[in-house]
Amino acid sequence: MSAILFAACSTSKEARVQRRTVDGNWQLETVVTEGITGKIKAQIFNEEDFNCFVGSSWSFNGNNSLGSYNIAQNSGECVAIKRQIRWSIYEAPGQPKLFQFKRLDDKLKEIDAGAGFRFTILQLNDNTMQLRSDITFEGKPASFIYNFVRTK
Repeated sequence: MSAILFAACSTSKEARVQRRTVDGNWQLETVVTEGITGKIKAQIFNEEDFNCFVGSSWSFNGNNSLGSYNIAQNSGECVAIKRQIRWSIYEAPGQPKLFQFKRLDDKLKEIDAGAGFRFTILQLNDNTMQLRSDITFEGKPASFIYNFVRTK
């Protein structure tokens, strides 16, 4: 019986491979919108406008599921931020694997009332990672596509 419980709660081989691939340092190269026309200002991750995240550096530690992102100050339009996160690969039966994270404070306690962010993994290899978050914009479905490149 315990073997059945362990198997039911274990992480799939695919998710373990994805986790090892994500482990390391990345830069968010671009954020592309789909289903949105014209210029917009949209805050993401309860933090900053999505344009402030372009060029941000991200670090993911697969050993302890902790990581961080850093936003550089940009001509006064963006505030410099270093945010700790806890991340993982989420699996639901019959669904694509999702990358997820929760923001943490300086004492590594969850903020945002325990809410987090989930992204469909569109592409993931040793050099690039592409994630999609689906949103509703002006009552219509839209998406943000996050394009990362490995830095180290």
